Amino acid sequence: MRKLRVLDLFSGIGGFSLGLERAGGFETVAFCEIEPYCRRVLAKHWPGVKQYDDVRTLTADTLRRDGITVDVICGGFPCQDLSFAGKRAALSGERSGLWGEYRRLIGELRPRFVIVENVPGLLSLGMGDVLRDLAALGYDATWDCIPASAVGAHHRRDRVWVVAYSQEKRDSRQGDYANGVKHQDNAGEFRGGYLAEDGPPSEWRGEPGVCGVVDGVPPFVDEIGALGNAVYPKIPELIGKAIMQAEGISA
Repeated sequence: MRKLRVLDLFSGIGGFSLGLERAGGFETVAFCEIEPYCRRVLAKHWPGVKQYDDVRTLTADTLRRDGITVDVICGGFPCQDLSFAGKRAALSGERSGLWGEYRRLIGELRPRFVIVENVPGLLSLGMGDVLRDLAALGYDATWDCIPASAVGAHHRRDRVWVVAYSQEKRDSRQGDYANGVKHQDNAGEFRGGYLAEDGPPSEWRGEPGVCGVVDGVPPFVDEIGALGNAVYPKIPELIGKAIMQAEGISA
């Protein structure tokens, strides 16, 4: 069976694509990432995959001219205006407002599935807008907060994950898409049967460690920035497996 073709937006160093491809039923056909350092990482690990550098100029016509068709759009749009550490300008902010470009591409490309990731601040600063936008485009969605620590990481890293799909599938498949994705934070397990490898809070780190301090050496700054913005691949892998199960796609 043909794999689902993925357009990876705001790609960073490829955590989304790595996780989905590990699930077995997905193939990344294009990246869109503005940071040169991250594009070099992507080129090393996905040497044959087309890259675009600005979501604001990427269009369905561009992809069509390049012979690229898409079944899935994934990505974590910028969180700076949603984060509790930022100015909390929400989706009207310069960075997090790029959700508008994500929304535009969903409307132009009409993928079968959309997977969105962002910080928990989205819940109070724009989740309703995101869900309304998806509904207006004809997509239903299931979502939850899943920390990286729920799947074995030694840092907490709470994130909101949204899986959207055509409303035509809603009646027959809604429970299937949610299965394996849903997580109750205080229970420490995925409701789809995935047991979290969660350590006690005293063992969690705030974010992945690379080195002790940001010491100003440019390569370290690039690496830390890229890792800090990356998604934990295990979570999109589990989401990918849930989609495959619901769609009857074998690995």
